[in-house]
Amino acid sequence: MSKLYLFLADGFETVEALAPVDVMRRAGIEVVTVSIMGRKEVVSAQDVTVLADTLFEEVCLDDADALVLPGGGVGTDNLSAHMPLRSQLADAHAKGKLVAAICAAPMVFGRMGILEGRKATCYPGCEGDLFGATYTAAAVEQDGNIITGCGPGVSFDFGFAIVERLCGSEVVATLRSQMQFK
Repeated sequence: MSKLYLFLADGFETVEALAPVDVMRRAGIEVVTVSIMGRKEVVSAQDVTVLADTLFEEVCLDDADALVLPGGGVGTDNLSAHMPLRSQLADAHAKGKLVAAICAAPMVFGRMGILEGRKATCYPGCEGDLFGATYTAAAVEQDGNIITGCGPGVSFDFGFAIVERLCGSEVVATLRSQMQFK
């Protein structure tokens, strides 16, 4: 079974975190939500309090198959400012592990330089921080070990893209049918 860590920071977009978590857990992926806030309670941009599974300080990411960032303007700024997270993202990317971000969060990858020479998408207006990337404006973009999504409306598609990468297209087809996605 694949193992994935999804990072939460105050100001994250609720649907961009929880819809992919739902899809990925339905696929049998072990998803661990990780707060970078020093407390398990994380407050979304929509004032929804979510209880993370663990704290960043308490987790070892060596067994990760993927690292995922939900968006949200404030959430993205909080993720981008967390240097230990950025170090783990850089390490995972260098090892060829899947890294994924949606909405404003691909800016974290851009600011780190890991989008250089890659195709990527993000929330409109954030493309200036995708340093070195070719901005495609696609709903979901995959280039090598990087998946990016453009915003809240594609949260399920973003989750399905991650599931396809880790579990295959047959699992996605089954999930889409079971979840009534036409």
